[in-house]
Amino acid sequence: MRDANVFGTRKCLPRMSWSVQNLYNLWRRSMYPDNFYRATASLPKQRWISKALVRAFHGDFINEKIFKRWYLPPTIPDVRPKTRTSLGDTLALDDFAGRNEQIERNIKRQKEEQEKGLAPVGSLMVSEVERRIDVFIFRCCFAHSVYDARRMVIHGHVLLNGRKHSNANTRLAPGDMVSVDPAVIPFLRDPPASKGATKDPSESSDAEAAEPPDASVTPHKEGLTPFNLPPYASPWIFLPAYAEVSFQTCSAVYVRHPTARPGYSEIATPYDADGEIVRLAWEWYSKRRPKIRSKSRLATMPENRR
Repeated sequence: MRDANVFGTRKCLPRMSWSVQNLYNLWRRSMYPDNFYRATASLPKQRWISKALVRAFHGDFINEKIFKRWYLPPTIPDVRPKTRTSLGDTLALDDFAGRNEQIERNIKRQKEEQEKGLAPVGSLMVSEVERRIDVFIFRCCFAHSVYDARRMVIHGHVLLNGRKHSNANTRLAPGDMVSVDPAVIPFLRDPPASKGATKDPSESSDAEAAEPPDASVTPHKEGLTPFNLPPYASPWIFLPAYAEVSFQTCSAVYVRHPTARPGYSEIATPYDADGEIVRLAWEWYSKRRPKIRSKSRLATMPENRR
C-alpha cells in the first residue's frame, strides 16, 4: 500500500502532484541533486537509490512486482539513426544523375546529429506508465494529482471513447479519446465558503457592507464556468507532445506513444532524462527483471489496448 506521507520533507521524493509540499520537494531535488560520482555508497546502493527516486515520481502507487512484470520494456529502444554511406560505389552514378547536392545535405545532417548526441532513451523506461489512463489525465491538467485522477476513473467520472470506464490500470492505444466530467475537476468549481459565512445574516450584514471584497476569489459572470487555479500550479501547467487536449470539452486524445530524439525526451521527469539517476535505475531493473510470459501470467496482465 502507498505510504500515507507521500510529501514528506525528510525523503524529499517528488510526486505527480500540484501540492505545495511536493513543489518544495522538487525544489530541494533540483537545487541539491545527489552526485553519485562523489558518493561513498557502493554501486548497488546507488542503483537502489536511483530506482527509489524514479519510482517515487513514475507510478509510486503501482506495486513493485507488478511494475517489473508488466510496465518495464524488454529493452530500451535504440532510436539512433542507421549509418548510411553517402559516398561509395554509386559515386559515378550519383554524379551522372546530378545528386551531388543531396549527398552534401545528407553529410551535413549526419554531422549535425553527431554534434547533438544520442537521444535520451533511458527515460523511455517509464513509457508504459505514461500510457495509463490516470497518468494521462494528470498530464492533460484535468487533475491536480495522479491520485485524484485515479479517483476520477474509479468513481466513473471518465469516458473512454464515449463509454464509461472505471479501470484505472488501462493503458491507452494511439487514437483513444478520454473525456472527464467537468463537475469533478476541482479548479472548475467555486471555491469553498469561508468560515465566516456561517454567521447570523442580521449581525454580519453591516460588517459585510463595510469590508472590501476578497481579492483572492476571482469573480465570474453568471452562466460561465468558474476557473480557480490552485496556488503554485504554474510549474505543472504544460502539455506533452503526444496529447491533443481540448479544454472546452474537457477531453483529450492520446495521439501516439511518447518517444525521444537527440537532446529531448517527451516524458516529463524531475531528473535529467539522460542523467546518471535514470541510467542507474535502468541498470537496477535490468538485473532484476522477472522472466515470465506464461498463459497463466498473461491472464493477469492489466488491460493493454493496442
